[in-house]
Amino acid sequence: MSSFSPSTPIQLQIRKIIFEKYNDIDTKFTNDEIFDTIKQGGDFDSTWIIDDLEPYINEICDSGLTRNIAQNFTTIWLKLFDPIKKHHCNTCDNDVYLGDSEKQECPNPSCTAAI
Repeated sequence: MSSFSPSTPIQLQIRKIIFEKYNDIDTKFTNDEIFDTIKQGGDFDSTWIIDDLEPYINEICDSGLTRNIAQNFTTIWLKLFDPIKKHHCNTCDNDVYLGDSEKQECPNPSCTAAI
């Protein structure tokens, strides 16, 4: 993996994509769909493959935002536990997206301030 550092942390990009496209507890979506959207935005390491996204997908499952409902090789199907709400973190000055059942702290790894 290269030393590329995105201007917006991948964690925040993923949450924004889910908020904008899949913010319904009955909607199924995949890590492939999220990865394709990140690639279209261009703020990612161009050497990445879908497997590089897996730790971030596991992170949002562990946080209580999503649940893994199925998996087939590298494709992971997900659903939200709760609809996501948009917040603004005054500490890192980013918009952040959190579910009600999650710990209400900034998901930016360089921040983690209370929201």
